[in-house]
Amino acid sequence: MSPAPIEHADGLPQPQRNQAILTIALGITMAVVDSAIANVALPTIAADLNASPAFSIWIVNGYQLAITISLLPLASLGEIVGYRRVYLVGLALFTLASAFCALAHTLPLLTFARIIQGFGAAGIMSVNSALVRFTYPRSLLGRGIGINALVVAFSAAVGPTIAAGILAVGSWPWLFAINVPLGVATLALGWRSLPHTTPASHSFDWQSAGLSAITFGVGIAAIDSGHGEATITCLVQFTIAIIAGALLVYRETHMTSPLLPVDLLRIPVFGLSIATSIASFCGQMLAFVAIPFYLQSRFGYSAVHMGLLITPWPIAVACAAPLAGRLVEHYPAGLLGGIGLTLFACGLGALAFLPAVPTPLDVVWRMALAGAGFGLFQTPNNRTMIAAAPRERSGGASGMLGTARLLGQTTGAALVALFLGRYPIDGTRIALLTGVGFALCGAMLSMLRLSPAGARGAEQVRVQDDQRLRGD
Repeated sequence: MSPAPIEHADGLPQPQRNQAILTIALGITMAVVDSAIANVALPTIAADLNASPAFSIWIVNGYQLAITISLLPLASLGEIVGYRRVYLVGLALFTLASAFCALAHTLPLLTFARIIQGFGAAGIMSVNSALVRFTYPRSLLGRGIGINALVVAFSAAVGPTIAAGILAVGSWPWLFAINVPLGVATLALGWRSLPHTTPASHSFDWQSAGLSAITFGVGIAAIDSGHGEATITCLVQFTIAIIAGALLVYRETHMTSPLLPVDLLRIPVFGLSIATSIASFCGQMLAFVAIPFYLQSRFGYSAVHMGLLITPWPIAVACAAPLAGRLVEHYPAGLLGGIGLTLFACGLGALAFLPAVPTPLDVVWRMALAGAGFGLFQTPNNRTMIAAAPRERSGGASGMLGTARLLGQTTGAALVALFLGRYPIDGTRIALLTGVGFALCGAMLSMLRLSPAGARGAEQVRVQDDQRLRGD
């Protein structure tokens, strides 16, 4: 029997809280890991299905595109029908699509299943942070966001390893089949434990959802095509995205609860946190994509050695993220983010200037420094974005958090491809140094939140939430 649909005033009681956060962690783990495993398995899948590399890339792109175009609309829908419902439906869709992926015997069927799986993953990702906000009491929100950031970072790091392990003992369909029992168990746990929230009174804005899908879907396609397609194709895509984006912003400025959260972007601390997030994730992706090429082409490391040398990065994130979640309860997020991104920049800069014949220790401490800096930044920044929004707009904040991460990562990956194409010898080092620039830009944006103007609006939101919790 399902629990009564009652919204708890300030977080969930124990043990329901632990069960809810376990549900949230398992769902986001499956969604993030599935993003990574397909990259590793792509050559194997293409060969098995007798598909060309150019067409098989849609196994990855279809999944990412589905997430891109539906993240904000599903976050808005979560405010209307409840975050719990969107999360559980997304998880169910993801699980069913995983079974479909495992049974697909042609590339078109697999691509279709991956697109459906992407929409399910968007349902999980779009309301993930909003659910964390309603799961933890405000005094422990930083720890909850820290655990969430740790799960996301760890999942992204171990995805390729999981894929390699499964492919070593089985065929590629098992990459997707493993999600089915895990998804069913997570659904059962989430049905009992996830928090209920009060639905918003406004209706779903289908026109804004369509404009949002065109803006972000075509815009990211234009970024991706900038290093492989004809120039005219790229320009047409950018033009379509800009026109749709302008129409979307104009429409949203006249809405009381906009799908694109322009109301939240008017809160200085929220807007600065979003800008910080885009810059930092752009720097992170520049490093993630460039480092394997850098270590292989410049220093001749094998794939196994590279995997071992990169491992200190996610380990450092795993150590720093929970620590940052506790520190943000006592120190300003702007300060922690600024320090973290400065350390991140130092780590990337040190990697760009490795000695001609580096020892393993030379690489390891630089990786650890970059990872620790990013982990110190990510949790306080995410907590600030979620806490700066009124509770009834947690869905918009959660959706914008995911969109900012996606925009930064996509831009970073496209820049690496551009540098490698134009500068075959020094492209990887240029990418790392560009990552340093984005990290320092993010650090400056983060520190701006310490100013009175940067913090304006956050205190007002806290007062309004306190009044709502007391029933004033």
